[in-house]
Amino acid sequence: MKTARFSPYLAVKHLILWVAVAVIVFPPYILVLNAFKSKEEFSQTSVFKLPHDFLNFENFSSVITRAHLDRAYLNTLIIIVVAVIGNVALGTMVAYILGRFEFKLKKLVMGAYIAVSFIPTITTQVATFTVVKNLHLYNTIWAAIVLHLSTSVLQLFIYLQFLRNIPRELDEAAMMEGASLFRIYRTIIFPLLTPATATIVIIKTIDIYNDMFIPYLYMPAQKLMVVSTSLMNFSSERSTEWELMSAAILMIMVPIVVIYLFFQKYVFAGIVNGAVK
Repeated sequence: MKTARFSPYLAVKHLILWVAVAVIVFPPYILVLNAFKSKEEFSQTSVFKLPHDFLNFENFSSVITRAHLDRAYLNTLIIIVVAVIGNVALGTMVAYILGRFEFKLKKLVMGAYIAVSFIPTITTQVATFTVVKNLHLYNTIWAAIVLHLSTSVLQLFIYLQFLRNIPRELDEAAMMEGASLFRIYRTIIFPLLTPATATIVIIKTIDIYNDMFIPYLYMPAQKLMVVSTSLMNFSSERSTEWELMSAAILMIMVPIVVIYLFFQKYVFAGIVNGAVK
């Protein structure tokens, strides 16, 4: 049997990979260590030191009580469900129109979607805030829902790639049977876009779950708190309760990590299949 030769290139590649793994794993590791420490233990020991007791769940119970995580999770769930359903409906409709019909402003519409993606979101917030305020959506849960309904360029291109693989003969056959354009979309196009829709649902859910800017700016009321803004209960201008903050971040982070680990194959499969098609 031949012995493997030492390769400097492979050694450097593996070293870079291990460094990347360490950089990614290090922050969650610190969170786990400090989430189980009491306030006194955290202030008297190093953040890198193991806690005295990994069965100390006092921080987690305090987080649930003070941050009202039950209400925060409920608000987040409502926003995700309503916004994702509306986002998928609008996204598939836009892709259906742009992918199946020819009209004069088609290239202009596509160019507008691409151009908007290059504009920093922060620069448009004055106009967006004015619109939300005039629609009487400010300080309501509908502000976040409406702002998350928009179709992104990534979502549009994934749908268009899948749509190009659906034969136009199906549309023509349905028209000969007397089906309307909406009937064709509802019974043919939308069901065949299910793999792409699964990918979009997962990506959009993670995006909404992690978003703090929109809830913080447009939903300041305590009763409208979501999981991301609930972290502000443990931080003020003068001090931060880091042991409680660590426990809260850990509780918020675990569900989305579990969802991603279970459904990441659908995300990659949808993007890759869309690109190939």
